[in-house]
Amino acid sequence: MLLPLLQQLKVGRRLGRPRTRPDGLCGDKAYSSRAIRKHLRARGIMAHIPEPEDQKGHRLRRGSAGGRPPNFDPGAYRGRNVVERRYCHIKQWRGIATRYDKHALTYRAAVVLNAVIAWTAHLSDMP
Repeated sequence: MLLPLLQQLKVGRRLGRPRTRPDGLCGDKAYSSRAIRKHLRARGIMAHIPEPEDQKGHRLRRGSAGGRPPNFDPGAYRGRNVVERRYCHIKQWRGIATRYDKHALTYRAAVVLNAVIAWTAHLSDMP
């Protein structure tokens, strides 16, 4: 699910076309697979993904053949909760949480509509 999402990702900037490669990616321990880390490393994206205990054990059991532990920045990983909280707000909409829509286009439209409503509510709360 993550790799197709990364192919559609566009990071906006002030001038020029949007970048297709973010500086870093934060994810929970479920995204700590070898394939995902390899893909991120090949594209030059810094992975802020903690290593699960079982993977640590496997790596340590192999000794020097297990390689070095992957880089992990706890400070950058702390910002991940903002996205998780937003995702919980999005799932308050029943149609999004249960995925009633048959087509991906309508599902995406509901998510975008939810984001626009949240953004306008945030703008109206600003002083």
